[in-house]
Amino acid sequence: MELTDWIVILAVTLMAIAFFCARTSASWSRENRARRLTGTRMLAQAACSLWGALLIGARGLFTIDGLMGLRAAPLEALAGVAVLIACACYWSIRGSKLLKPRRLFTAC
Repeated sequence: MELTDWIVILAVTLMAIAFFCARTSASWSRENRARRLTGTRMLAQAACSLWGALLIGARGLFTIDGLMGLRAAPLEALAGVAVLIACACYWSIRGSKLLKPRRLFTAC
């Protein structure tokens, strides 16, 4: 795939996250609105991190000449991909927990 295809995929993903997560209500409290915006931001970070990992994996490992004629060692590229995927998992878990409504009454 060309780089413009990768950028279009990222743009569509970020727009979908913004559309589905950033719905605000005027009756929400300031804390709840801040939680939802932080959760949306974390999901966007997770999408960017996963996109970067996939781009490094596809362009850095599976192309003949690499990025701009430079080819990184496979171990270095896989380490970068693993770190980015770990960050994406963490941010998506934390972001989805922040998007859930808080419980009013919890049993101790």
